Amino acid sequence: MPEVKVAIVTGAASGIGRALAVYYARHGVRTVIGTFPGDPHDPEETLRLVTEASGKAVIHEVDVRSTPSVDSFAQRAITEYGRLDYAVANAGVLRNAALSDMSDERWNDMLDVDLTGVLRTLRAGAAKMTGDGAMVAVSSIAGGVYGWEEHAHYAAAKAGVLGLIRSLAVELAPREIRVNAVIPGLIETPQSLDPVNSLGPDGLRRAGKDIPWGRVGRPEEVASVIGFLTSEDARYITGQPLIVDGGLTVKMRA
Repeated sequence: MPEVKVAIVTGAASGIGRALAVYYARHGVRTVIGTFPGDPHDPEETLRLVTEASGKAVIHEVDVRSTPSVDSFAQRAITEYGRLDYAVANAGVLRNAALSDMSDERWNDMLDVDLTGVLRTLRAGAAKMTGDGAMVAVSSIAGGVYGWEEHAHYAAAKAGVLGLIRSLAVELAPREIRVNAVIPGLIETPQSLDPVNSLGPDGLRRAGKDIPWGRVGRPEEVASVIGFLTSEDARYITGQPLIVDGGLTVKMRA
């Protein structure tokens, strides 16, 4: 029988993280569901979906702004399942702020979660992996490909994720730990459905018409790519950012 793999996933109470936990359940991977205590979404719903998919998971509260909290999160995989194979840094926040309103506090708060939080997650994951493994960080087309007005702090963090994974891929290759990133395009998640800080439902519908695929993406469509990148099928892929956007970024504008 194949070895049972174990993953930690931050931001797994909703969206891409929830979809990934379910994907892993369907592929025999056990998951530590990372959830932020202040998240309004219910991680128990993620656990219910995992159980329905005949998977195994546990919920663990984690604040990616805190190194001890993230270290404890990674340790939970060892305590619960005896190993750690995959680490996925998916937790993130999205806030709009024009340059004139971009205080040091707003800038630092964003990067503390969306960039340094990724570092903390990958660092803790690598420290707990005793054999080969795989890690994936979630970036965004905002910063990873495009600029986005009134979101310079968010775009800077997401661009920084790409430099981080490339460097860690080189550093961790001797240990046979692969490090990659996904760059989601417009995906229907609670974050993108926020009409204040993101596009909102109406904005997503309008944007979907300009995507070659004819619609915005679904969380499951990003989760399956992360699942591939952490699987043995991707064993010779490292340091790569993979865009999942229905063709948005390659479409020629008239």
